[in-house]
Parts: sequence; structure tokens; C-alpha cells
Amino acid sequence: MSSYQKELEKYRDIDEDEILRTLSPEELEQLDCELQEMDPENMLLPAGLRQRDQTKKSPTGPLDREALLQYLEQQALEVKERDDLVPFTGEKKGKPYIQPKREIPAQEQITLEPELEEALAHATDAEMCDIAAILGMYTLMSNKQYYDAICSGEICNTEGISSVVQPDKYKPVPDEPPNPTNIEEILKKVRSNDKELEEVNLNNIQDIPIPMLSELCEAMKTNTYVRSFSLVATRSGDPIANAVADMLRENRSLQSLNIESNFISSTGLMAVLKAVRENATLTELRVDNQRQWPGDAVEMEMATVLEQCPSIVRFGYHFTQQGPRARAAQAMTRNNELRRQQKKR
Repeated sequence: MSSYQKELEKYRDIDEDEILRTLSPEELEQLDCELQEMDPENMLLPAGLRQRDQTKKSPTGPLDREALLQYLEQQALEVKERDDLVPFTGEKKGKPYIQPKREIPAQEQITLEPELEEALAHATDAEMCDIAAILGMYTLMSNKQYYDAICSGEICNTEGISSVVQPDKYKPVPDEPPNPTNIEEILKKVRSNDKELEEVNLNNIQDIPIPMLSELCEAMKTNTYVRSFSLVATRSGDPIANAVADMLRENRSLQSLNIESNFISSTGLMAVLKAVRENATLTELRVDNQRQWPGDAVEMEMATVLEQCPSIVRFGYHFTQQGPRARAAQAMTRNNELRRQQKKR
């Protein structure tokens, strides 16, 4: 037996239940929060979400980006350049390449009437572009130039044939602003059942603590005014999926749920799908683009849920298997037809 195995032997007879019984309620609550926030066995999570920072070095101060860039630039200037193996003297060797002029053979030369030669010699680029479009030489211009010349009776495109290598200019689209939602304020409104709050949108907020999300799902159980609940790209995992599943079993006012682009595994998705069966008010469910593919069993469960829940008329997921995809499409068609008939009545 190695020394490492001998070291592990003393932990073999430890009674974990006895240790848990000696913990106070505050310590148990803290342990529960630690286990929810950290998942050391999940290799799909970044290192910062699998374990806490264990360094004991105190921070030297806040990050100063400008000072850091100046320091790196100064360090780069102070590094001595490496000497060349062969010193550069600036001497040029050899002769520069001159492309030979190609003479057009007599049989390939095209001669026009003097009037046409004179007209083409003084034609502008825009006029040449329109002439090429009329003759069907669409490869010499962009699609926009070609259709402008064909559809209009006048010369309206002044870019010329030389712009064929230039792409169309598009207006730059600015990035979306960050989500301005105040999570603490939203949590208070959900708890107080504020009738003016009908949508909870926490999309793209990636620093929400897991206990706060769990509290929000807990408050949603008794809320009767919120119709839409969205947690897209909030780095939510299975603990949040289980909290959402518990919320769906009790909430009877929610109509739209979106948990796309998160870290929910097949276990968490299965819990949400089982809870959807017990909810008769949900009409829209979106669960696509998780960190890992949920598997065949989860896709079959999705198709079964859509068949057994006629209230769902919008479902967001890209099926990879043909069987569940066909069943889901047929179930969605039936659900939308039932909804249309109910509106007629």
C-alpha cells in the first residue's frame, strides 16, 4: 500500500451524517449556497465557476487599464532588439520585374465605325456602365448597377464600372446596449405581486447570483400578473432549471418562458419538461442553444410534452433527430389549429 493510500485510509470511517448533524442552520444554509454556486465536476464550466479563488494574496488595488498599457509599452521599448545574423545594408540586388506588354493579335482586334469610336472615347464611366448593362455584360458591374441601368431609362448610377470590386456600403449596426434591468427592484415587484409588472427580462445579465435567481423563481410561484419570464444567456445551470420547474408546477399566470443559451444539462431540461405537463397556461417555451446537446431521450420527451400539452403553440428548439422533429411539427400544427378554433368560438 502506497503512502497516498495510507493517507486516505483515515478518512474511510468518517461519519458524514454525524458531521452534518453537528452543523448549525446557518452553516447548513451556507453549505447549500456553496454547493449551488460551484460544480467542480462539470468540465464544461470555466474554472472560475468550478471552484472559488483560493489565493491568499490581497489585491494591490483596482485595475487601471491605461497604466497597464503604458507599462507594457514601456517594457516593449526597453527590450533590446535581436541582432540580425546578416546585417541589412540597404543594397538592392537583381533587376526589378517589369511586366511585358501583350500585343493583341490582328484577328482579335475589334474595329468600329469612326462615329462609334469617337463616342466611346469620350464616354464617361457612368455611360459605359449603362452600355454594358444594355449589352448584357452583367459580369462587369455589381447587381445594383446592372438593375439600375436596366430598370431606369436615364443614367442614374454614377459609380462607374471600376466599382465592380467594391462591396456595397452598409450602415454599421451598433451593438445592443446592456440590459438595464435592476434585479433587486424586479424581485421586490414580483414578491409584492405588482400588477404593472407583466414581463421579467433578465437576458444577457451574466453576473446574477444563483441564490437571487432561486429567490426570483420562488417569488414567481405566487405571482399572478407576470406573463413573460426570460432568462436568456444568464449562465444558468441545473439548480436554476429545477427552481424553474418548481415554479411552473404552482404558477398559473405565466404564458411565455425562455431559458435559451444557458448551461442547462439534460437532467435540468427533463425536470422543466415534466413540470410543463402540470401547467395548463404556458403557451410559449424556448429551451434551445444549451451548452451541450441534451440527447435523444430529452428530444423524445419534448415531442411527448407537445403532444400532451395542447396549450403550447410556440416551441423553440432545433431537433437533431427526424423522429422527434416530425412528431413535434405535427403536434404544433394540431395545437395551433385548436387555438384557432377556440378563438372562433
